[in-house]
Amino acid sequence: MVIPAKDLWETVSKRPAERFGVLILRTESGNDILKVPLAEWLPEAGVVGAGEMKPAQCLRRTGLDELVARLGLQLEESPPSAADNSRAEESENRADRAVFGELPRWHSWARGLGILGWFVSLVVAFAADANWAFPLAAGALLLVPGSDVVVRTRAWWSNRRALRPGDHVAESVLITPSPETGAGATRRFLRTASLRVLPAEVALTDTVGTERRLGRSGPHGVARLVRLVAGSTGQALGVELRDGNGDTRALLPWRYWFAGPQGAQRWSDLVTALAVPVTDEQIQRKAAEEPWWRNHLYAADARRMSPLNAKEARKETSWNRSVIGGGDLLLVPLFSAPLAVLLFGDNVLARLTGVLATLTIVAELGPAVAASLKSRFSYDKADDKP
Repeated sequence: MVIPAKDLWETVSKRPAERFGVLILRTESGNDILKVPLAEWLPEAGVVGAGEMKPAQCLRRTGLDELVARLGLQLEESPPSAADNSRAEESENRADRAVFGELPRWHSWARGLGILGWFVSLVVAFAADANWAFPLAAGALLLVPGSDVVVRTRAWWSNRRALRPGDHVAESVLITPSPETGAGATRRFLRTASLRVLPAEVALTDTVGTERRLGRSGPHGVARLVRLVAGSTGQALGVELRDGNGDTRALLPWRYWFAGPQGAQRWSDLVTALAVPVTDEQIQRKAAEEPWWRNHLYAADARRMSPLNAKEARKETSWNRSVIGGGDLLLVPLFSAPLAVLLFGDNVLARLTGVLATLTIVAELGPAVAASLKSRFSYDKADDKP
């Protein structure tokens, strides 16, 4: 059974994973055994508006309709009001949810224990006049940025290992942007954005490092390359990756990917690596319309596969905003500042407290300040010689 979102705005703000609807697998007796939020299974969910795609389209693009058909299950669409009943019965019927956690579970536990430990230790320190509790408070708060540092380090190491010779990623075909001269491409875009053709997948990375993967087999896999050209001038505008059902799955602006000095070679490499039919398709656009993809279903995809301005790029790559979605960048240093003053105390406990609090401030602000400076003075400046 598929349940579309009832109140789209409420769903997007409170339950974004359900914004395209939810696929529910039920037993013959009516018990829910598995809930599949469609947005979690749609690779391009982040670049398609919640109101622009119906559940049936999501099912086709994710391949879930094919899975349901192979299992021999009956597929029906229920009214949005059924979502309220489903959530009301959730406490009695604990169905599994097929979702992907971007951060490990221990990360949330570590951050929660850090805040709780800091608060309890301070209460004990002031209520019982126990100086030994101050180092515990500072150490507990260090868990908040410390857990972030561990996750970042593990991600960096995992990416580094994936590029070793012999790995399937290292042996894949990598397509990087070749923008036309004067297009305003930034160093961030040139060094981060890419399209990697793997044996079973196509991995697309946008200008801020967000990756999504499309399959290469089945009806929902990449089956055709379509070059969009202006109907009046014949100028190449963009490239669509379409699946076996004819649905667009990704949109690359030609100006930033194939119009530069190495553009012809990049296009040839992509065509050869994918080994799928290539066709040209004319589109009509107004002469003053800029950008040309404004009314395209995948307009947001084309924008993210293009250079972003520095302010927007910094916002999109902010760890606190885009990854953990918290306000720790200001709150944690603010909570640590009074304890950091004890670095100049006259006893060992005070100095230990100050050291731990100072480490917390550095671990929280250091990466953010370094990323901002790198963006302002290097990464997000235009590179006229790609």
